Amino acid sequence: MLDVTCNIRDKLRRGERLTFDDGVALFLEPDLLAVGALANEACEKRHGNFTYFNRNMRVEITNVCVASCLFCSFAKLEAHMPGAHTMSLEEAWRELEVRMDDPPSEIHVVNGLHPGLPFSYYEELLRGYKRIKPDIHLKCFTAVEIHFFAQHFGMTYQEVLVRLRDAGLDSLPGGGGEIFDEDVRSRISAGKATAANYLEVHRVAHHLGMPTNATMLYGHIETFAHRVDHLLRLRALQDETKGLQAFIALAFHPDGNGMKNLPAPTAVDDLRTIAVSRLLLDNVEHIKAYWVSLTPDVAQLALRFGADDLDGTVVHETIYKNAGSHSPGALEEGELVRLIREAGRIPIERDTLYNVIREYPRAAVPEAALKVKDRQRARRALREASVQNACSSKETGS
Repeated sequence: MLDVTCNIRDKLRRGERLTFDDGVALFLEPDLLAVGALANEACEKRHGNFTYFNRNMRVEITNVCVASCLFCSFAKLEAHMPGAHTMSLEEAWRELEVRMDDPPSEIHVVNGLHPGLPFSYYEELLRGYKRIKPDIHLKCFTAVEIHFFAQHFGMTYQEVLVRLRDAGLDSLPGGGGEIFDEDVRSRISAGKATAANYLEVHRVAHHLGMPTNATMLYGHIETFAHRVDHLLRLRALQDETKGLQAFIALAFHPDGNGMKNLPAPTAVDDLRTIAVSRLLLDNVEHIKAYWVSLTPDVAQLALRFGADDLDGTVVHETIYKNAGSHSPGALEEGELVRLIREAGRIPIERDTLYNVIREYPRAAVPEAALKVKDRQRARRALREASVQNACSSKETGS
């Protein structure tokens, strides 16, 4: 471990807050495992061996969007363009209705910025979900969408949020954070909510008693300094409002968008970013390893690099899928439990507000995910292959 990392470790153990320079130094530290160890220590100090997940369902109502972000592979500028879609209210409600035999605890809605839908559409969307399942938690509409609603319909942020809350909205997702640096943000997402807009929407939501998450999109044209600046602006907001529940670092995926010539971030960058986020965001309780963005394999490793949450079952995710993600569109509850147990953690099913629904018993790390019959078949195949190799060796004299 280099001297700079040792100094940061000592600061953390004394309870001192890390600075901008500390954050940059952690990104530049060549010893990834040393940075991960510091983040793991901070995570275990808060959460012990627990890792959280929930049973959630993602619904993307429309991909029609007036914004033209370079990193986006999801949006369509016009409703008539090939691939554009907008669900009717009945179609959107049907997504929940067909799962009522084993319903999720949360619906997560993220959309494009559609200029042709009335505000009443969004209100009735929420009311309809609550009619189907009154206790469903509705985590819907990013700060960018709230900003768009306010501009498009001539309302303040508070007016938008109060009307949506009255219709059933419970919390805001963190999407749309991108990178707060004004120059980078204007280059990758011109014409969209600014960093100040994003932070103000969250501030207003917190003052209304509505919790939110926050995100950062990394691995494109930003620098490490930009990432640290982004994290410290979120930390300052949390000092003020204490309304952020969780932070999610979102890996840039290049397929099918205006930055397709850039490489995607590596697993090392993924793990380092999560670790530094844990260390800098000392006032945010939860750091998610969003398996859709990271892949389940890297998300599992992140549970030893500062993350304490794997997000959830997700079900319908298309934004990252369109950008070339190799992650599945959904994970079953049993698979999330297995991933957490193999990482040496205790799985905790939670609701959106991190109330515990179920604590799974501690389990030994499984030898493999194979069922007994599959394992027996694999062993038999290995024995047969060994016999064949032995016979071939005798015949050839090798």
